[in-house]
Amino acid sequence: MYRVSNCGSSMRRSARFFPVFLLLALAAGFDTPLRAAAQTDASQAIEQGATEAMPSVPPLDLDDLEHRTFEYFWQTANPQNGLVPDHWPLGKEPFSSIASVGFALTAYPIGVERGWITRQQARQRVLTTLRFFANAPQGPVEDGMTGYKGFFYHFLDMHQGHRYARWVEVSTIDTTWLITGVLFDQTYFDQNDQQEREIRDLAEKLYRGIDWNWAQARPPRITMGWTPGGKFTPYDWEGYDEAMMLYVLALASPTHPVKSAAWTAWASTYDRTWGSFMGSEPHVGFAPLFGHQYSHAWIDFRGIQDAYMRKRGLDYFENSVRSTLGQRDYAIANPLHFRGYGEDVWGLTACNGPGETLWEHDGTQTQFLGYGARGADTDRVLDDGTLAPTAAISSIVFTPEISLRAMQEMYRRYGPWLYSNYGFKDAFNPSFQLNAPLRSGSVVPGQGWFDNEYLGIDQGPILLMIENYRSGFVWKVMRANPYVRKGLQRAGFKGGWLSGGNQTSSAPRKAARQGALAEVQ
Repeated sequence: MYRVSNCGSSMRRSARFFPVFLLLALAAGFDTPLRAAAQTDASQAIEQGATEAMPSVPPLDLDDLEHRTFEYFWQTANPQNGLVPDHWPLGKEPFSSIASVGFALTAYPIGVERGWITRQQARQRVLTTLRFFANAPQGPVEDGMTGYKGFFYHFLDMHQGHRYARWVEVSTIDTTWLITGVLFDQTYFDQNDQQEREIRDLAEKLYRGIDWNWAQARPPRITMGWTPGGKFTPYDWEGYDEAMMLYVLALASPTHPVKSAAWTAWASTYDRTWGSFMGSEPHVGFAPLFGHQYSHAWIDFRGIQDAYMRKRGLDYFENSVRSTLGQRDYAIANPLHFRGYGEDVWGLTACNGPGETLWEHDGTQTQFLGYGARGADTDRVLDDGTLAPTAAISSIVFTPEISLRAMQEMYRRYGPWLYSNYGFKDAFNPSFQLNAPLRSGSVVPGQGWFDNEYLGIDQGPILLMIENYRSGFVWKVMRANPYVRKGLQRAGFKGGWLSGGNQTSSAPRKAARQGALAEVQ
């Protein structure tokens, strides 16, 4: 028996979409090389949609997954303004996520380095995007604006680029991901020609325009958001979660820097979640794995420590290793007895779900969710049987061996319904086999629920972390950005590459769980 729950839709973490699918030669199977992105007309792809059927194939090639995930950003962006959809297919919600744009701005240079697009194509797309944001209207009124005080609204209309609706907030964290991508491009595009100089100048303008002090509604912490009608939200960013990058950028601002006390306040709440989970080594917990991945996608935290981590004798990279291992152990134990969980199928994070449905069975109840911040760690457990490929795959730099095994097993077991044009779809739930209303996706008899959507904020970590695993490229570029270095130093980070030394963590680490993580020079 099931009942449609009235507990309401879970709030989305950071993005949704407006895509353009790359049409593939599917007759040859998954191994068919992706057509060069440069050969696909984005406008046509937006109109045409994409073929979803995927035949059964041999083990998944990591390059295939990385390339397909890159194509999400290259093919779905609006070529007129650079905005990237929060989700794809867009359906009845045609809005962009500014966080997805930040991931896209980092994706384009990856495409250049991998030979999927040319440098000229990448810088033209980046210029289009940066020009849009640099010239977009900002102000305190309800409608027709893109942002305020240098920050931007979380969701924007894909075409006009204005605030999507009145429920959308000016988001400090999503602006952070946008500007992180902007600064990545500022460092990467270092050639002495007119277009690349303009990229660097626009990046500087956007970063300098952010008034971080205004966002300190309750100093020294930074607020989560603001709306013209409701003003500042009642919540501030405090550790531990994904917001390390927010404070790094705020500390390094050349125009409106926050005081170093902001980082102290941020880290002062770590002890609330310090502990062991499922027998893992002690760490600062945060249940959804995205919180252990986002800042790490750009910053190489190996071997650098702030005061808190020096006190604890580890670094943030090792902290993420321990949290990831705890999640995998949770899936092996499977205390709620969900289908599919095991040593090679695991991963809880914020993602889509089948919908708000209460399932009454065997004298118990299971509350299924729509979009929700699922997770399991020292702080809490939120688990409805929904797994997200991004959770395990984006942990590849922390736990290479088990993340690669999870990638292969999800592909082998569920590939026909889970893997398509842009790589892995957002989520699946083998336990959900009800004839009930769905938020998205469909139920495959005998297999469970599979989403039909891709989310930009889940695609981004997959792409960046695979590239860091393979080459360390994103980390290398961001090490050279003076603002990132300054922010880390003002937060009290020392050691490793910040001090000119090597980047190996000071905390001991088991070689077996590190696998073949690419060494960053």
